Amino acid sequence: MPLIGARKHIQRLRRLSSPKMQKAIGEAIYEAADAVRAEAHRSISAGSVSGKNHRPSAPGHAPNRDTGILQAHLKAVQTGRHEAEVRSEAPYSAALEFGTSKMAARPFLRPARDKVAKDLPNLAIEKINRALRSN
Repeated sequence: MPLIGARKHIQRLRRLSSPKMQKAIGEAIYEAADAVRAEAHRSISAGSVSGKNHRPSAPGHAPNRDTGILQAHLKAVQTGRHEAEVRSEAPYSAALEFGTSKMAARPFLRPARDKVAKDLPNLAIEKINRALRSN
């Protein structure tokens, strides 16, 4: 009888380590990074005015959209099989995110990460369960 339980356990482990499952895990991680990118993009757009009536955001709040360069340079990038990053490649991203000696920080990536983080486990579980059902 214990041998039957061991076989079932080994089968489950094989399914979890299958190429299909590994691909699903990588996709879930990339989708999580893209969700953070989308939330950062949204936070920059919220309540902003572009052009001559542009008003800078208050310190501690996401930067208000002005030219659109910051949003256009937000990227979710798969950096490894089970790794992804959210990058902001605008030249002034770090100054906005962390502040400078002359300007208080206007973070947009870290708050986006924190806001999306609570939903990420469910995203991964859903993706993995879908891959398990299709095996």
